[in-house]
Amino acid sequence: MFDAILGLPEALTTTFRHLFRRPTTVQYPEELPVISSRHRGRHILHRYEDGLEKCVGCELCAAACPVKCILVIAEENTEAKRVSPGERYAARYEINLSRCIFCGYCEEACPVGAITMGPRYDLSDYDVNKLIVTKEDLLEPEWGGARQRVTLDESAAAAEPPPVSGEPQHPAERGGVAAGVPSHNP
Repeated sequence: MFDAILGLPEALTTTFRHLFRRPTTVQYPEELPVISSRHRGRHILHRYEDGLEKCVGCELCAAACPVKCILVIAEENTEAKRVSPGERYAARYEINLSRCIFCGYCEEACPVGAITMGPRYDLSDYDVNKLIVTKEDLLEPEWGGARQRVTLDESAAAAEPPPVSGEPQHPAERGGVAAGVPSHNP
């Protein structure tokens, strides 16, 4: 009983101390909260400057994922249909965001830097099926194309640093890092 009586002034002191502070409320849709530069948000599949996809379908990201939420189905590149600089490309690339723990292992496992964790954090939805994102949703837009889903600020924040002059652009030019990587599926 005495503890309750003695605790009342301490509680009121805390209340009055916070009463005159400036509120920290953020009016969310109009004002966006400040996000750390190390934030791991929604995934982004990158392209080369010439429009080719960086993903070569090696499936290392799917193998590194601890919850197995990434599905990669690779197909062979042909001269008529060149999608990536390697021998293969990801014909189907899906990430189940309802299972993803945003650990970043997929980003670390990628030998060509095709996938990164972007700044987007607004990923909630009422339908779980909408949380399975496909390759078309993950690919960054082609510059000058009609698909401009990602804003310039988002793409600049997620962009990797430009290559050093004299460094080859495509993995195949670097000695075939992506060419001929065996599939991890039996």
